Amino acid sequence: MKKYKCLLLMSGGLDSILAAKILKEERVSVTPLCFKSFFFSCDQAKKAAKQLNLKLKVVDISKEHLKMIKNPLHGRGKGFNPCIDCHLLMIKNAKKIMKKEGYDFIATGEVLGQRPMSQNINSLNLIDKKAKLSRSVFRPLSAKILPTTFPEEKGMVKSLYSISGKGRGLQIELARKFKIKDYPSPAGGCILTDANYASRLKELIKIRPSFDGDDVILLKIGRFFIGKDMVVIVARNEKECNELVKLRIKKDIILEPDNFSGPTVLVRKYKKSSREEMINVGMKYILKYSKKIEEESVVKLLPFQQSL
Repeated sequence: MKKYKCLLLMSGGLDSILAAKILKEERVSVTPLCFKSFFFSCDQAKKAAKQLNLKLKVVDISKEHLKMIKNPLHGRGKGFNPCIDCHLLMIKNAKKIMKKEGYDFIATGEVLGQRPMSQNINSLNLIDKKAKLSRSVFRPLSAKILPTTFPEEKGMVKSLYSISGKGRGLQIELARKFKIKDYPSPAGGCILTDANYASRLKELIKIRPSFDGDDVILLKIGRFFIGKDMVVIVARNEKECNELVKLRIKKDIILEPDNFSGPTVLVRKYKKSSREEMINVGMKYILKYSKKIEEESVVKLLPFQQSL
């Protein structure tokens, strides 16, 4: 009997772990595929793939994803998350890999009705249609309540499950059945769904519509303040101090206390602020968030060092 090859979109959450287990039970050869960007990583997918004894394929779509983020065709969720366009981008890229490397079909761990924007029947159909993969994406956890797919018609797989909605009870039962003990709690892996981060990005767009990868990574750290033409990031602990130094680009100013305890501050300009203005702003925030300031306290300006 021929062993069919499947490319499984893998986030590393319980649903994608279960999808891999179901497909393996069907004697399908599974290759987990994870896409990474400036807004989500493949760390959890790597752990899951190792647990499943599968070799993970990682594809970086950061630049393509960032371009889409700025102008999504199908709107956004509550945060800054354009989930339909994001899933469509992943499916399109998976299709290219499927065609190039000879996989028989694509599968995902999506559950019908679990996410209101991207996992309702209309969105799933739209994504498949736009990717020109209608009836070719197999979603094993909800297959029995979704339209029959090409892999099912050809006998590559069976539609065994009819899970839907936001609850995880049935998935947890399946995890017990498959003896899966180590899986993450449900949480959005994409920082664009985080209300605080989304708010920062919306503020940044007002002064920097052409934001880039350096900008969006920086916004994940510390206390965030924005002016008419610059952003200020104030580190909250030693780890964030070190991260700011690593993320600094040539035009940034970094200030840190020299002889007293206080935060490292990074200032990034986008328009016409002078170096002197940037230093003055940075000093203001160091003084604001330092607990004890002596009369002869010294703040030092860190020289820029090109990372290797």
